Amino acid sequence: MNERRSCCEPGPGSPVSREDVRDFYSKAAVTVQKSLCCPATYDKTDLSHIPQEALNISYGCGSPVNRADIREGEVVADLGSGGGIDCFIAAKYVGRTGRVYGIDMTEEMLAAARKNAALVGDNLGYHNVEFRHGFLETIPLEDQSVDLAISNCVINLSPQKVDVFKEIRRILKPGGRFLIADIVSDKPVPVEMRNNRELWGECVSGALTMDEFLDVARESDFRGLTAVKDYLWKEVEGIKFYSYLLQGHKFVEPEGTCCCKKLWASYVGPFDSVTCAGKTFPLGVPVEVNEEVAALLRSQPYAASFDITDPETEAPAESSSCCG
Repeated sequence: MNERRSCCEPGPGSPVSREDVRDFYSKAAVTVQKSLCCPATYDKTDLSHIPQEALNISYGCGSPVNRADIREGEVVADLGSGGGIDCFIAAKYVGRTGRVYGIDMTEEMLAAARKNAALVGDNLGYHNVEFRHGFLETIPLEDQSVDLAISNCVINLSPQKVDVFKEIRRILKPGGRFLIADIVSDKPVPVEMRNNRELWGECVSGALTMDEFLDVARESDFRGLTAVKDYLWKEVEGIKFYSYLLQGHKFVEPEGTCCCKKLWASYVGPFDSVTCAGKTFPLGVPVEVNEEVAALLRSQPYAASFDITDPETEAPAESSSCCG
């Protein structure tokens, strides 16, 4: 029987390895590679406390950190943190009561990031950033210790993306979220391209299609998945590669929920209707749901879009029963 190979992996006997990617970015930490990966645009107000050296070795395809709605006191993990720019921006957002962890496998990048972390801390007046050596497939952080996981054009570099998403789920607290800027292809990348060392290091060969990316995230039980296209980066051999911002949430069902008690869920907009958890919710029409579904709709990112009522205390005037 043939062994099933993930769409994320290089082909059999591939010359591409983790060491190839590490060598690629080790050199980029020492010598600035202006053409590496994609240009990330940052708000200048987010950079005022960051040394120029850190800005020079910033490689990415987007800026997830300033679109992640980071709150003071949160714990943030930057996966594939490189020279640390996104960590340093997040450090300002989470404040002195928060914490930021940068995870990277490249010692040269870590050395530069740690050096600049001291300067960033002095500029902010507090030191809340820590860099750790590690791999995305085995993140060196405790279970349920992180509110937000971010990554800037790094997930595509891993040949084991299913393991990466399982690790992201493991480290996130219940209700935690990820926000990832990454490269998405408009069609599957062929094996011959996946086996190309240079294209892999340039964030091309390891890219997934949107369907593949969402399938991997769903397999790790993430909910509320969204994707926003930023721009077309390049086209290689007839395949278009786009920069996307992708988000998902970790939902953990509260203890004590059951499928017996019935509640009402009313969708409040902005669309005419939405489908969630296998049910269709017309705008403004209460739909009968059980406690399990109600718990999901009370969680992020759905909470702002639904009103949940208990028929024992407040019976809706108009309803659609899930019991038919």
